[in-house]
Amino acid sequence: MSLRSTLDFLLYEWLEISNLQQRERFADHSRETFDAVLDTCERIAREKYAPFNRLVDTQEPHFDGEKVILPQATYDAQNAYAASGMLSAAQDYDIGGMQLPYSVEAAANSFFAMASVSMGSGLLTVGNANLLMAHGSELQKKVFALNEFSGRWSGTMCLSEPQAGSSLSDVMTRATPDGDAHASDPLGARYRLKGNKMWISAGEHELTENIIHLVLAKIPGEDGKLIPGVKGISLFIVPKKLVNTQGELTGERNDVALAGLNHKCGWRGTTNTLLNFGEGKFQVKTDNGNADVNGAVGYLVGEPGRGLGYMFHMMNEARIGVGMAATMLGMAGYEASLLYAKNRPQGRPVASGTHKVVKDVAQAQVRIIEHADIKRMLLAQKSYCEGALALELYCAKLVDEQHTGTPDSVNEARLLLEVLTPIAKSWPSEWCLEANSLAIQIHGGYGYTRDFPVEQYWRDNRLNMIHEGTHGIQAMDLLGRKVLMEEGKGLHLLASRMRDTADKAMAYSDLAADAKALNTALRKVVETTQMAWSSGQPQEALANAVPYLQAFGHLVLAWIWLDVSASCRGGASPAQTGRQAASKYFFHYELPKIDAWLQVVSNRDMTCASLSEEAF
Repeated sequence: MSLRSTLDFLLYEWLEISNLQQRERFADHSRETFDAVLDTCERIAREKYAPFNRLVDTQEPHFDGEKVILPQATYDAQNAYAASGMLSAAQDYDIGGMQLPYSVEAAANSFFAMASVSMGSGLLTVGNANLLMAHGSELQKKVFALNEFSGRWSGTMCLSEPQAGSSLSDVMTRATPDGDAHASDPLGARYRLKGNKMWISAGEHELTENIIHLVLAKIPGEDGKLIPGVKGISLFIVPKKLVNTQGELTGERNDVALAGLNHKCGWRGTTNTLLNFGEGKFQVKTDNGNADVNGAVGYLVGEPGRGLGYMFHMMNEARIGVGMAATMLGMAGYEASLLYAKNRPQGRPVASGTHKVVKDVAQAQVRIIEHADIKRMLLAQKSYCEGALALELYCAKLVDEQHTGTPDSVNEARLLLEVLTPIAKSWPSEWCLEANSLAIQIHGGYGYTRDFPVEQYWRDNRLNMIHEGTHGIQAMDLLGRKVLMEEGKGLHLLASRMRDTADKAMAYSDLAADAKALNTALRKVVETTQMAWSSGQPQEALANAVPYLQAFGHLVLAWIWLDVSASCRGGASPAQTGRQAASKYFFHYELPKIDAWLQVVSNRDMTCASLSEEAF
């Protein structure tokens, strides 16, 4: 079963996205236009991305002393993607967009993530431009965002620093007003930035004529000191090359310098950089023409001190994108191991009707897909990857609902996205990585070599548990904030949706037991949430936030699978049989795991948290 047929089922039969065409924003669209977008992206991914996935893994980016060198295939893929219009797929017609639903955009981009995730498909550029459309000035939108949507320029997000990875309150990059130009520059309040940023994906390259960095920095107070905490953080547009108000390059290089390339386990096709801002390597001229080494030119976005809030617009979008990338890497491994299992002969069937293991060596070997353990590993992968894909598309449809729904549905979509975003990022990044591990196992020794692609899929996927917020950060966000916010409205709404699915599934005799299991698991998670906070001590509640995240994620995926399974009722096609089997696998093999996770949470077990470092 192909990815395309899976997407067709999830989009049109399960999520019923054709109903979006009844809304004014999408009125010009039809199933035919949606399919045309999917067809185009599938073709570009097949022709420009997939054949070069190994190439970009082995020919890593390198710096020749003047510029970063990438394979020609990366340029070709970037140009084909930009020419497709997908960078502005969800934008308004009047700025060159297609006004596509985000759910269709997400589905279309899944082809690129599966074909070669490390070649990239504009995730950060689109997120960068979307942030500016939401929080930038009209001129910032015109000059920066529109040139990113066109593919002429690309974008980054610059948050972490060498001494402050995820601890953004400790960033030291500072931004000081740029003299007379501070208040007079039409592109925004002008500052000079000095500092270092780490782990910047696509931070330096020649794929586009300019790179637009969105940089978190602190504006010093009157005493010259940086304001502690996140309230002191502001957001700045820092272009690699300086531009004028018409979006034309001035010919000057901004004082943003490549300090080094990070050489990664996976995602080797994407440059990952350490950038220095304002080190004086590139001298920016002042208005009177004199050389100035007082920092990189940056333009304030929105209001001072609100930078982190603005950046979350991009970070939350990126987290769903990370979840989709993890999902599609898992899916790529699943399809590769399925193909291998169908063609690799090894072993013989166990004779039936005996009380001991007997094999007839005179019989021909069977393909390994006929062995029960191989089927177990394939079904596990299918349950992880297709379940994760359904979750990501469900979240994408919530984004559409938030943008175009009725006031009530908009608020409900917002609440559900708040609770589900940590799961949409973290669950696929853990369990689709496990799918990649199982894909290697199915290949046996060959899976551990570069003769087959599955080892690369695992290496590429290992990053997804780390970037855009580690597992621990997502867990604390979920248990420490999302399930508590607005007196638990988001959790209660999600629980209501789960109960609705269970009620629907009760109508089918083959799903009744699973519906009861879902309700039981839901009750346990809600009770554990209350127990975790019953002492009122955050240290105790959050000590086992990750097991809580894992249990909550498995609950969400069980709900997704039950809802999908209840939608597979029109006949007994192989595809429907496979989905129902994947759902059964998840309920029989995976959902029972939550009891162990929830026990340490509800008991507020401090075994790990209270252990002294000397004991290690």
